[in-house]
Amino acid sequence: MMANANFLGSGWAFPVRAALDSRIEEAHQEESIRQAIWIILGTSRGERLMRPDFGCGIQDLVFSVNDATTSGLIADDVRQALLLWEPRIDLLDVQVSPALDDAMTLLIRVDFRARATNSRFNLVYPFFLG
Repeated sequence: MMANANFLGSGWAFPVRAALDSRIEEAHQEESIRQAIWIILGTSRGERLMRPDFGCGIQDLVFSVNDATTSGLIADDVRQALLLWEPRIDLLDVQVSPALDDAMTLLIRVDFRARATNSRFNLVYPFFLG
């Protein structure tokens, strides 16, 4: 493990659950980042009472038409939210594309680099329009 990897941190796993030893399960390093991105994208702005500015505004687009405009708005909103709320990454790219098997689902692909380790990762977040 690199010395800078400690910057990636650790914390409660998402979703919160008990580990085999009855303690709260934890997520470490890159898994902690992946889970943090998932939480940011899955939280609507205004949803957290004590931090109403936290989250991403994609939930405002739930009943939108599946077109290039909606995809562009989602990609922009994801970029803004991750640049603001996840300082452990360099955001490389955000792509939004329709799922092949469901016209009401968009797949949000986030490509990023962990700053502490310079390792590249991606994740795909499903977004349901209807």
